[in-house]
Amino acid sequence: MDIVIWIASGLLALVFLLAGAMKIARTKEQLAASGMGWTENFSGGWVKLIGAAEVLGAVGVLVGGLVPVLAWAAPAASFGLAVIMVGAIVTHARRKEWSMIAINAILLALALFVAIARLAS
Repeated sequence: MDIVIWIASGLLALVFLLAGAMKIARTKEQLAASGMGWTENFSGGWVKLIGAAEVLGAVGVLVGGLVPVLAWAAPAASFGLAVIMVGAIVTHARRKEWSMIAINAILLALALFVAIARLAS
């Protein structure tokens, strides 16, 4: 089971590290032009904050699994990423972007799986 948890944790961290880094590195306009129309509903600062939260969550998922003293960080970061996905689902539902909701729901489930598995181990 530990291998499954690590694969899920690595996948979760990779997705959020890349997504968050993109939100930090690109402007709101560049993100909107690349298909992230939801950025039109947020200020540039909020988009950067969401990106930073995603990057920090990704780091927390990995560090919490690797450093025994920081074992609490993995479930906390995973729950935080789950909260971000709930917000994403609400945002996409308001914009009627149904295909994005499916992706967010999968990431929400993955984040909850990692959080619960890390708490149980």
